[in-house]
Amino acid sequence: MIRKLALIALLAGCTTNPVDAVARSAAKSVVLPVVQQRLPGPQAEAVAICVIDNADSNEILSLARDVGTRAGTSTVQNIATILQRPNTIQCVLRAGIPGLAI
Repeated sequence: MIRKLALIALLAGCTTNPVDAVARSAAKSVVLPVVQQRLPGPQAEAVAICVIDNADSNEILSLARDVGTRAGTSTVQNIATILQRPNTIQCVLRAGIPGLAI
């Protein structure tokens, strides 16, 4: 019984919306190849995470719509716009990646 209560309490603390998690994952799968054109593996992964973490919900959905296709001009521009935000720049710098331009 105590284990059940502990599990319920743990799950109750989870606030991640599954739909949001799927959209973020799909958006990341679109962002990563764009970033990989300019950076190697682990660095590209870190920058893609920074982009997703600093995108608003509309941007996440817009990026996620391109899943399974090659990123077009507007997608690349969306990523570049997100990368120019101060919080994204700080995230990229914290990841140890100096100046990045898309």
